[in-house]
Amino acid sequence: MDITIHASFLPHTDPDASLVFYRDTLGFEVRNDVGYEGMRWLTVGPADQPGTSIVLYPPAADPGVTEDERRTITEMMAKGTYASLVLATADLDGAFERVQAGSTEVVQEPAEQPYGVRDCAVRDPAGNLLRIQELR
Repeated sequence: MDITIHASFLPHTDPDASLVFYRDTLGFEVRNDVGYEGMRWLTVGPADQPGTSIVLYPPAADPGVTEDERRTITEMMAKGTYASLVLATADLDGAFERVQAGSTEVVQEPAEQPYGVRDCAVRDPAGNLLRIQELR
C-alpha cells in the first residue's frame, strides 16, 4: 500500500494574519485561497513539496459544532492546546531567526530535547503550537 500525507488541517482565527505568517514568515507558497459566506480557507505548503499541504480553516465552518464546543475550541486555541504541527528543517537556527524576526510568539528557543531531537516551539497567529525540529 502506498499512502502519503496530502493535507493537514489547522484552525485559524484571522486569515490575513495566518497568510502573513505561513507565506511571509515560514516561506510557504499559497496554493489556494477560498472564501465562502464570510469565511476563508487557505491552503499553503513548501514549494518543493507540492503533494503536502496545510489547510488553514475557520473553526466555525463545521455545522456539527455546537456553540459550547466553539467556545471551548476558541479557548483551547488561545492557550495553544487545540492543534499542533511538527515541521522540520536542516537549518534550525536560521529558521528560528526568521520566525523570531516575524514577531512570532516564541514558546521555546532551539534546544536539545531529552527525547533525542533539537527543536524550538512557536505559536502561529491562531495560537496553534508549531515545533520545528532540526533534521540530522
